[in-house]
Amino acid sequence: MTSSLEILAQLEGVRFKYKKSEFVWETRLFFETQHLNIKQILTNFKTLHEARRWLYTSIKGIGIKEASHFLRNTGLGGELAILDRHVLRFLRDAQLIDSIPTTLTESRYFEYEQKLMDFSRQIDIPMSHLDFVLFYRATGKILK
Repeated sequence: MTSSLEILAQLEGVRFKYKKSEFVWETRLFFETQHLNIKQILTNFKTLHEARRWLYTSIKGIGIKEASHFLRNTGLGGELAILDRHVLRFLRDAQLIDSIPTTLTESRYFEYEQKLMDFSRQIDIPMSHLDFVLFYRATGKILK
């Protein structure tokens, strides 16, 4: 099995790479020893929100935003918001929220996500496209 040091070697340019390499190694070990299949687990949930909750409560090092990213990148999370600092800045500038919080609690994340979902429906742009555009608008970069 790949060690956390081998994983670390692949994480050049990644923030918190030492912690992340440990989290990836521990998660892989967890799935292998428990004979778990992530695709099977995630598709057994009734809703996307339940699948996301399972990810961020069950896998060490994964928060709500990262769980949303994971689901989006695996083709399951197109309706979830990825609330990074650029999206939060847009929400504030569009006067959808009063200020950018220093931390996002679970309830606040869901509240802001709902505001962005409502806005995406209002302007008829899918959520997965909207936060992509907002990120590009703020950074000038296309990352995926």
